[in-house]
Amino acid sequence: MTLLDQLKNDGGNRLYIDGEWRESSDGVEISVLDPSTEGELTTVPSGSVDDAISAIDAASAAAEQLASMSPVARSEILRRAFEIMVERADEIAELIVREMGKAFVEARAEATYAAEFFRWFAGEAVRNLGYINTAPGGDKRIIAIHQPIGVSVLITPWNFPAAMATRKIAPAVAAGCTLILKPASDTPLTSLAIAGILEEAGLPKGCLNVLPSQRSGPVVGAMLADDRVRNLSFTGSTEVGRVLLEQAAQRVVRCSMELGGNAPFLVFEDADIDAAIDGAMIAKMRNVGQSCIAANRIYVHAAVADEFTTKLSEAMGSLKLGAGMDDGVETGPVINERAAADLAGFVEESTDFGSSVRIGGQRPDRQGFFFEPTVLGDVRADDPILAQEIFGPVAPVVTFESEEEAIAMANDTIFGLAGYLYTGELGRGMRVAEAIEAGMVAINRGLMSDPAAPFGGVKQSGQGREGSHEGMMEFLETKYIAADW
Repeated sequence: MTLLDQLKNDGGNRLYIDGEWRESSDGVEISVLDPSTEGELTTVPSGSVDDAISAIDAASAAAEQLASMSPVARSEILRRAFEIMVERADEIAELIVREMGKAFVEARAEATYAAEFFRWFAGEAVRNLGYINTAPGGDKRIIAIHQPIGVSVLITPWNFPAAMATRKIAPAVAAGCTLILKPASDTPLTSLAIAGILEEAGLPKGCLNVLPSQRSGPVVGAMLADDRVRNLSFTGSTEVGRVLLEQAAQRVVRCSMELGGNAPFLVFEDADIDAAIDGAMIAKMRNVGQSCIAANRIYVHAAVADEFTTKLSEAMGSLKLGAGMDDGVETGPVINERAAADLAGFVEESTDFGSSVRIGGQRPDRQGFFFEPTVLGDVRADDPILAQEIFGPVAPVVTFESEEEAIAMANDTIFGLAGYLYTGELGRGMRVAEAIEAGMVAINRGLMSDPAAPFGGVKQSGQGREGSHEGMMEFLETKYIAADW
């Protein structure tokens, strides 16, 4: 029996509130589709405003219990969740494939990566360190401690349904915060499966509540308006992030935001071109390009641009496209019809602007939300496609002549999440990495994510950090105590 069948048979495809699997208060449902077939996998309830308030009731009632639990007890729950998730990684990967579409090999990697957040924050749970020192005037001791901020709302996207959930749940639990998780309505099943894992690992009822909903505006608005909600952690588009920040400001709810990206990928003339191709394939095509840190804008020095573009086109053209569970498939569909149509529009607009399609550029004649891996050459620096967060398997290649020009083009965006660069000179690598306006930069590698590293952006790509010790600090408040003895 697959995990999907198990969820349906056991009622795990429902809202998870106060340790119970529930229908929505008004019976509205979400149809969950398989992107590779466009067929319905199952339905889940679409949470209402009343359901959201019930979730807050449960999280608020459980808040003191979790906050007062010893750090080692919270650590052991997260460690058990890690072990369970690793044991069931293949089942979770298949569930990810079914509802999100990525190839099984990538889904398996995501399941393992997602589990690592439980392991990492199991270690961080016992490292909530404060400090004590004597005031400069000598009249008192300055004591600083960190306490759980309280009930937290977590909103996750569809592109990494396991990793985006655990990256927020794990630090919240480690810090002692109860929470309401609202997963994307395209991919609610993985989050519900993770709720079952945490229940099995011993997390008390009410500490985690999972609220799928297609009524995001009113549901999230109601939660942010509730005095018991103290914290919001959101991953999604910059456009939605701006709206949530405005809403959160009404009650001064603390926010951490991981928003849109438009990552540059710089290849200098002294780079190892074959290594750069390998890195570009990871940075561009991981998750079919549907990643906030995907290499959206590829800038290549004019001296090596022809070689790079030719080799990138060959690599992209060799990928096997298909349903994620099929043997040998390396790249699957995009998430839905709108995403596939947007990609076709981006390519058409770019070619009208003067670029050339080196490989791909079409929707294949088959069922599902597929788009061919695509390389665009002869792309002008002012092409409108470079201002888009492409979020798909389309790679525009632009040439540059100097280091200064490359940095200027890389920074010519409102976003600042990630950047990549390839060069044979360490000094140049560090110099350019410091000059790129991004929260994260990878030198001579196409993969940067790590649970132990601070993940987040600058400019309109967000605020706050996930992962590392900083990730737990997003769920803690600092209290200063003045004492004299």
